[in-house]
Amino acid sequence: MCNECGCNNKVTPFPLLDATLAKYTDATGLITVLQKAQEAYGYLSGELMVYIARKMGLPPAKVYGVATFYAQFRLKPVGKHLILLCQGTACHVNGSEAIEEAICAELGIKEGETTPDGLFTLTSVACLGCCSLSPVMMIGGETFGTLTPDKARAILKNIKTSG
Repeated sequence: MCNECGCNNKVTPFPLLDATLAKYTDATGLITVLQKAQEAYGYLSGELMVYIARKMGLPPAKVYGVATFYAQFRLKPVGKHLILLCQGTACHVNGSEAIEEAICAELGIKEGETTPDGLFTLTSVACLGCCSLSPVMMIGGETFGTLTPDKARAILKNIKTSG
């Protein structure tokens, strides 16, 4: 059994995080450690948060509390393509609700869900800072603006066919 997190592994279960944990040894670095952990592993699993807590000498509840307080942290795996759909004022006024409905219908999921094939996850965000392009969504760092329901469906179909 691992002494670090109590799992059944005999080696460090999260080797990509060890260098970061060596730099941040108390609660002041917790957000940075969680960011690096999510970057390395895609999301913050329960086992990963317990490992971080033990390595930093913190109660697991504190780590979980920080991870659930900030919207930037994910507690479940996300799809290969994370869709960030802006719901800010400009996007809302210009039809983001219709865009969300089109995306949900096209993918067969609701906001916050991942497609069964693991290809897409839809997440609403407060603002992407592209108000002049509203309504807007971002997928894999690429911004798609002046969306219509048909344009959003076409973008998703194109991504599906290209992998």
